[in-house]
Amino acid sequence: MTRTVMCRKYHKEMPGLDRAPYPGAKGQDIFENISQQAWADWQKEQTMLINEKRLNMMNAEDRKFLQGEMDKFFSGQDYEKAEGYVPPSE
Repeated sequence: MTRTVMCRKYHKEMPGLDRAPYPGAKGQDIFENISQQAWADWQKEQTMLINEKRLNMMNAEDRKFLQGEMDKFFSGQDYEKAEGYVPPSE
């Protein structure tokens, strides 16, 4: 049976992650409160931010910036978006 969580991003019960994506308390929080869909959506946003802003994941400041944007994304706050990106119409 699939594990479900009350997703912080989408405010409804959804399938949860199979394991924590990060070590420590941050990973545990994501595991307990973020759905598979929200995590997949963040990974797409994260990839665009890394590419658009030319972030270097070896740089502590870039990692700190990205983690801050992730926190905003999951809590429904405004976050940095890749400039000029137009989401596909459905």
